[in-house]
Amino acid sequence: MPSPLRVAIIGYGLAGAVFHAPLISTTAEMRVAAIVTGSPERQAQARRDFPTAEIFDRAEELWYEPTRYDLVVIATPNRVHASLGVAAMRAGLPVVIDKPLASSVAEAEQLLQVSHETGMLLTVFQNRRWDNDFLTVRHLMEMGTLGPITRYESRFERFRAEPRPEAWRELADPAEGGGLLFDLGSHLIDQAMFLFGKPTHVYAEMATRRPGAQVDDDTFVALQFPNGVNAHLWMSVLAHIAAQRVRITGLHGTYEKWGLDPQEDALRTGERPGDEYWGEERRERWGHLVTDVNGVHNDSPLKTLPGNYPAYYMLLRDALRSGGKPPVDAAGVVDVLRVIEAARVSAQTGQTVTLSL
Repeated sequence: MPSPLRVAIIGYGLAGAVFHAPLISTTAEMRVAAIVTGSPERQAQARRDFPTAEIFDRAEELWYEPTRYDLVVIATPNRVHASLGVAAMRAGLPVVIDKPLASSVAEAEQLLQVSHETGMLLTVFQNRRWDNDFLTVRHLMEMGTLGPITRYESRFERFRAEPRPEAWRELADPAEGGGLLFDLGSHLIDQAMFLFGKPTHVYAEMATRRPGAQVDDDTFVALQFPNGVNAHLWMSVLAHIAAQRVRITGLHGTYEKWGLDPQEDALRTGERPGDEYWGEERRERWGHLVTDVNGVHNDSPLKTLPGNYPAYYMLLRDALRSGGKPPVDAAGVVDVLRVIEAARVSAQTGQTVTLSL
């Protein structure tokens, strides 16, 4: 068996500690070799979680001996995604960047250029491509169960009464990449584009509702695709009662699903991939499928496919070993940022923006 790939994680907040580190450490032939965080409390947590990993204060300490590592994962605030990604690739290291790839299209294009120049792999952690509801929707489309798709609706809604002024995601400076459009919108837009391709038109409404909030906290984006599909995407922290997580309609049927994928909550509570029933959902949380095909009407619950976040690092491991394609194409995610920037223009002007991606 080959030696495990040695992974350095930069950032040990929610993304680093809850998502990346557990997924990496439970992937065969991968191990957490180093963790970078300037917080004494997070350093202590990292030492408890990974006693054999090196703990550093600054990312620059990784570049002194880059041959000690096989992969760098950037799980930091958005404002330093680009600078750290460039530094890692110039040091000769492949890079995973947590979504969004960067705070702007210009920064993302710089990352792509450096990846091309250095030959270093660059990929993005778009983990919600492996959510249970999204995998189920993909399966229904691949099977043709719903017929030609006409409308796709997707939401991430929650309730958070008070803004958190200390949190970088709620800072107004555009360099921070804060607000719901960048945060949850990066997932929703990526999922819609993964299903339907590149949109031709973007319309958006962005609002800052909570007293004291600096960034959008109640946002809507509509995308129109060349095949005629309309995608409506909602993201909000003002929803006391969340609507359907996803609803997709075709000429032969409709599928709807309520409730979020269980994997994030499982990771937060200490469950790990490989545990019994990982990614599976209780029957009462299954979605609802209605079809009418050739005069045959069906109305029934539909078992949700298991969520599969572990697949990301398994696919990445295989790509690093073989020189193949990574699980998420960074160039495609730059188009997600182009849609986000178009959505901002639409929200500011009240006009639909035409895209040529």
